[in-house]
Amino acid sequence: MNDRPTLVAESQPVATRVDPVTAAVIHGALENIAIEMGHKLMRMSYSSIIRESEDFGAALTDAEGGQLCECKMSTPLQSGPIPGYIRGVKRRLAARGETIREGDIIMHNDAYAGASHGPDVAFCVPVFLDGQLIGFSVTTAHHLDIGASSPGSAGIVDAVDSYAEGLQFKAIKVYEEGRPNAAVWHLLRDNLRASDLVVGDMEAQIKAAQIGAERFLALVRQYGLDTVMLAYQDLMDYSERLMRNAIRALPDGDYSAETTIDGYLDDPDAKRRDLKIKATLRVRGDEIEVDLTGTSPQVDDRPINLPFEGTVDCAVWLTLRSILLDSAVYGDVPQNGGLTRPIRIVAPKGTLPNPTFPAPVIARFCPGNALADTVMKALANCVPEQVSAGIGNLRCIAFTGLHEGKHWVHMEILEGSYGGRYGMDGMDAVDTLYANTRNNPIEDIESHLPIRVNRYELRDHPPAKGKWRGGIGSVREFTFLSNGAFSVEGEGHKYRPWGFSGGEQGSTSSLLHLRAAGDEAQMPSKVPYHGADATDRLLALGPNGGGYGDPFERDPEAVLNDMLDGYLSTEQARADYGVVIIGKSVDDPATRALRASALR
Repeated sequence: MNDRPTLVAESQPVATRVDPVTAAVIHGALENIAIEMGHKLMRMSYSSIIRESEDFGAALTDAEGGQLCECKMSTPLQSGPIPGYIRGVKRRLAARGETIREGDIIMHNDAYAGASHGPDVAFCVPVFLDGQLIGFSVTTAHHLDIGASSPGSAGIVDAVDSYAEGLQFKAIKVYEEGRPNAAVWHLLRDNLRASDLVVGDMEAQIKAAQIGAERFLALVRQYGLDTVMLAYQDLMDYSERLMRNAIRALPDGDYSAETTIDGYLDDPDAKRRDLKIKATLRVRGDEIEVDLTGTSPQVDDRPINLPFEGTVDCAVWLTLRSILLDSAVYGDVPQNGGLTRPIRIVAPKGTLPNPTFPAPVIARFCPGNALADTVMKALANCVPEQVSAGIGNLRCIAFTGLHEGKHWVHMEILEGSYGGRYGMDGMDAVDTLYANTRNNPIEDIESHLPIRVNRYELRDHPPAKGKWRGGIGSVREFTFLSNGAFSVEGEGHKYRPWGFSGGEQGSTSSLLHLRAAGDEAQMPSKVPYHGADATDRLLALGPNGGGYGDPFERDPEAVLNDMLDGYLSTEQARADYGVVIIGKSVDDPATRALRASALR
């Protein structure tokens, strides 16, 4: 028996805070890591959807999936779901009895376990410190083909269930303890069209995620894990305080709105067309509940259902964050899980925004944008000076064909437009709400694809009238230079973007297939795989956003500028805005008299 007295160390207080300067430095370092990951991914990628459109995500999380930072160039619908990816991966691995080890790289695209939809594939690199899992470095990206029943990964609007949407990667280890799983890579190359392109993009994702993991580990070694995590918690708490303060400034109450989307307008089954999205926002103190009860039931055999985690949550969070914490007012707001703590989302099971597996979801993009627009419409009842009128929805077109026995695939995200907002006209021909992708340069398209871009311009249809006019959609015309095909997922061919506070509704979009033989076909907003011959043309008119406010209150000089830019005629200026234009100037007395007579 050892009679030596036991030495009891004097207890030391555990740090619960980190000084603000150190926290700010760590915050900046984390953001820079995510930005570097994004730049490296873009530079290494093969496809224009990542390299040019920036349809990717990059982020670091803690060991449980809490988001530490995200790349600012990425799209909200890519970086936003990353915490859900990690939670889904951990659930899948735990259910199989698998553990995460150093050197593993995990591929995941399960839309019912965190992913946004199948083509958005994540590669997750676990980060270990002295044998302890401390976080993940993750990249996501939209891939041009995922092995579905028809080519491409956009415009797959006829999949009858999740299995028809393409390959499902449910927490698959493509590297195990540093060793590549050759069978998985053989499977990918044998089942993906344009596999060199797609697999090349996947390899770029892995390398970018590995770079992020290395940088994160170096940061932790420099400052210590506890300090980094304390700085992260401080940042989360700061973001949460901002959101709670913004919610607290709202009047308590219930605020509701509804939107009707096309669905499948040419379908004889009424359950697949004219679908309703309803949102009720319940503001209580410093919290908001977003209740989607009343939204249409899921469509069992068409892929326009919305994954609750990965699409619905991101659409709601982004809308609330962008309206209540407008960056023009608040500056740079740290994007992390603290922003979502005061927000609760309710969606009944078996509805569009919370489908039951295996309901297909791959074409969830446009309905999700309509959901975000509906949340904004509900907020218009509460903060009318912080919202825009109705947005013109986006559209995705997949172009494809065969060249010397190999597939080529190209994806175009065609712009929508914003509605007018208090003090500002709507933005013209831009991606809206949670998309935020960039356009593909014409030079890039024509340099490596058998497609010619004939027209790329603003449409001629007058913008929606308002004190602040709606944004203008684009005209896009493409010519096939060889035989091929296209498929389309879109919205807004029947229902116009909503006007607000006396503003006019926006204009619908349209799609025309102009065949080489000389005939033409008006296409619905959703088109499954559709053949096209060489010299066939596809003409797409984008939607105009809604107007905001009484048109007769619009600044006459703004009306004049619209006339000079060719958006209006002098007759339309007089009839729609009560503005009299003589030559290139406003006749102020005549304008005042005309507007006064209209008020009587």
